[in-house]
Amino acid sequence: MKLFNHLRFHLLFFLIFGAVYHHAQVPGGYYSSAEGLTGTELKEALNDIIDGHVKFPYTSKNNDVWDILKETDRDTIDPGKVILLYTGWTVDGAQEYNKGKGWTREHVWAKSRGDFGTTFGPGTDVHALRPCDLSVNSARNNRWFGFGDFEYIDSDGRTDSKTSSTSWIWEPRDVVKGDVARMIFYMATRYEGENGELDLVMIDSLPRDNKTNAPVHGKLSVLLQWHNDDPVDNWERNRNEIIYSYQENRNPFIDRPEFANEIWGKTVKLKKEIVNVNVELIKIVDVLGRKVDAKAGVVQFYVYSDGRVVRVFEP
Repeated sequence: MKLFNHLRFHLLFFLIFGAVYHHAQVPGGYYSSAEGLTGTELKEALNDIIDGHVKFPYTSKNNDVWDILKETDRDTIDPGKVILLYTGWTVDGAQEYNKGKGWTREHVWAKSRGDFGTTFGPGTDVHALRPCDLSVNSARNNRWFGFGDFEYIDSDGRTDSKTSSTSWIWEPRDVVKGDVARMIFYMATRYEGENGELDLVMIDSLPRDNKTNAPVHGKLSVLLQWHNDDPVDNWERNRNEIIYSYQENRNPFIDRPEFANEIWGKTVKLKKEIVNVNVELIKIVDVLGRKVDAKAGVVQFYVYSDGRVVRVFEP
């Protein structure tokens, strides 16, 4: 039976693991080449720091993604179990998939958004993988992240995650919204199109074609709001340390949350009010009125459903 251990986890979390977590430290000088930078320059510097990581197979008789996730997402009360991302339920970690009776691995940056599947690199990067219930994973599908309008009720019970009756949207439960945002930020920074890799890009609009395999994900302004509303906690810090011990790279937005706002923050400052009143971004245009994707370093104009046009310049 799947158990909802979320409250129990938070009550005893610091008693059990506080003595371990407070010793976790970012290696000295790890981000020295990024200090003092903002915008595109900061994003590029972070990419140089975290790319070239050690890659593990998705499934193998040796160390693989399953094995690492059993450590990164271990239930702090019952170490034989893992905590599922979108529900907080805990299940037997040793089951793995178990012919559909166990748990699965959720690609938080949906693997169809770039069509990378489970290939080495973006498809096996544990910084953006989390344990998930199978049917909840199917319900999330490859939905964009945004604000839903009703709770998704699974056959096993309530999830506290939401979806939408009008948009291809998934809204995670509140206590992991920041986690989700920082995983998306990591992917958009780690995979910049170098050395034959994909260039993953965050966008602040919802494509009309939900089946698109374009390497994009969103919505940026919503993710930035979640990042600011749900700060980094010791669970994420510990997870970052474990992944670093395997992949030898870190999620910069867990170590230094301010990096997200220094790269993309001007966008969220312009749109936070708009997100809260459910006004939709219609399109982004350049100075000649041509429809374009969000891009740093140039003047663009954001056209909203209430008729407003906002001039944006993101360095």
